[in-house]
Amino acid sequence: MTPKITDLLGLFGTRKPVIGVVHLPPLPGSPLCRQSLEELVERALKDAETLEEGGIDGVLVENYGDKPFRKKVGPETIATMSIIVEKVVKSLSIPVGVNILRSDCLAALAVASVTGARFIRCNVFTDTLVTDQGIIEPCAWELMSYRRMLGSRVMIFADILCKHAKPLVELSPEESARNAAYRGMADAIILTGRETGLGPDPRYVERVRKAVPDVPLLIGSGFTPENAEILLKFSDGAIVGTYLKRGGVTEECVDLDRVRKLMSVVKELRRLETE
Repeated sequence: MTPKITDLLGLFGTRKPVIGVVHLPPLPGSPLCRQSLEELVERALKDAETLEEGGIDGVLVENYGDKPFRKKVGPETIATMSIIVEKVVKSLSIPVGVNILRSDCLAALAVASVTGARFIRCNVFTDTLVTDQGIIEPCAWELMSYRRMLGSRVMIFADILCKHAKPLVELSPEESARNAAYRGMADAIILTGRETGLGPDPRYVERVRKAVPDVPLLIGSGFTPENAEILLKFSDGAIVGTYLKRGGVTEECVDLDRVRKLMSVVKELRRLETE
């Protein structure tokens, strides 16, 4: 087992970890914000604790409600995320991560480093992407340098060819993955479908697996009990949001029964893999 895959195993304490997403409602500074800080914290804790009760291996806290997204967030978002994430970290016994949309990876690293979170998701790391926020440039050098400056041990999970975006120049999945893994030095690579809730083609996952065999691969969208077996065949875990919500609606609260159903499938796959 390679060092980076061993690091992933050490973080979550299991093979093929599944990370559940806490999609936050609109935060202060967002056009749609309607809730108080106390209400936002309560919602986040409820979803996070439900995920842990259902057997999830980790939690990712994300400002999903802050539409329309900005390339970089303001200080009010960083402050609010810091308060919420710290409370989630203290309430759980499993690792917690941070994602700040659209792709403010330095802000996410700062929040994670001061709250006790263990990893971040970086949507635009070594690709240059055309998005509905405009052109977003890669941040690998800044992010890795900032992590060094902070003396942080937070792990960086980086998307390649991220959903809701297209590369400015044509890149194959293999090229993008090698850039993120070996030039950007990501701790893990995330693979997604084209939109939230849509999973990647298993053949795409297999291609990336062959290109970067020594770096952890995580499925970043559209992971369900129905496709878990084929997607985990070529990957090392998954980040799951939409499926775990009531009715499979991203904005809804976490559904305990759905968490348990997915994790029962994943745990059986882990058992079969060790036999």
